[in-house]
Amino acid sequence: MKLLGIESSCDETAASVVEDGRRVLSSVIASQVLEHRKFGGVVPEIASRRHAEAIVGVVQQALDDAKVTLKDLDAIAVTAAPGLIGALLVGVNYAKGLSYASGVPLVPVHHLRSHVAANYLTNTELKPPFLCLVVSGGHTHIVHVADYTQFHVLGCTRDDAAGEAFDKAARAMGLPYPGGVFLDKEAELGDPNAFSLPHPTVDGSPFDFSFSGLKTAVINLIHKSTQKGEELPRADLAASFRRAVVDCLVRNVMAAMRETGEKKLVIAGGVSANALLRRELEVICRENGWEFYRPELALCGDNAAMVASQGFYEYQAGKRAGLDLNAVASMDIQADFVNKSVR
Repeated sequence: MKLLGIESSCDETAASVVEDGRRVLSSVIASQVLEHRKFGGVVPEIASRRHAEAIVGVVQQALDDAKVTLKDLDAIAVTAAPGLIGALLVGVNYAKGLSYASGVPLVPVHHLRSHVAANYLTNTELKPPFLCLVVSGGHTHIVHVADYTQFHVLGCTRDDAAGEAFDKAARAMGLPYPGGVFLDKEAELGDPNAFSLPHPTVDGSPFDFSFSGLKTAVINLIHKSTQKGEELPRADLAASFRRAVVDCLVRNVMAAMRETGEKKLVIAGGVSANALLRRELEVICRENGWEFYRPELALCGDNAAMVASQGFYEYQAGKRAGLDLNAVASMDIQADFVNKSVR
């Protein structure tokens, strides 16, 4: 089976053709990073306009690279939630148009489920059940993946996501957007023990996270040093902050693994590219006899190959959408799309 995947949830316009949920035939991404960098973050209105300008060419390029036409497709998978509503609507409406014109079934896909599915493309032997740490700019979840379309959230952040904390701390340190990537590189040059930073916990919820206090602590540290006319060693501060965030992630994931008895740990989302997080979890899994899976770096960020991969499993589970499909800005990973009509 060949699926076309379409992704436009934030600032990447992407399209991909994937076969049987595991084999990438093409993957095209039009990034807006350089345009948003001058604003220090994604401007939703600009993102939506750029998606509208790029999506026709991106989808056509993905079809051409895969050497297929719409007639060769078994389904069209599109990210319908969660994300920036204007950006999502561009992808959803374009996918609906393609489906209507071609008669190819339309499959709605949850963005976070797609990030999990990125691992199926890198690790073709991976099958549920497993525990997954989903870490991105907007989400931090510990999820039990019982099956390809069955997800149960064990823990999540109570405030900032890990990626959001990285981005805001990086901005305070004077690093460019996207901050998390540059902070990770800077941290590789520093001493992670140079600064003592908090490791917040959530009382009574050992699998939940809280990063707002940690983020505020490092921002206050920077402000105080600025007021005193002192310059902090940025590499050391970045390394210490990264260490604190990763410690919190690893602590809760280990607790969840031991509580559930799962033997396979997966990471997904943009922050799964973090060098320290990957190293730490690899060592811990090896020491505990757990299998460890992570997506290749090119699949950690937003892309359409992961959408097509998850779309394959949603299609196999009978999920379809009609022309009444709408984009949803916020949606639980455990929820399914409800459609009033299916073509």
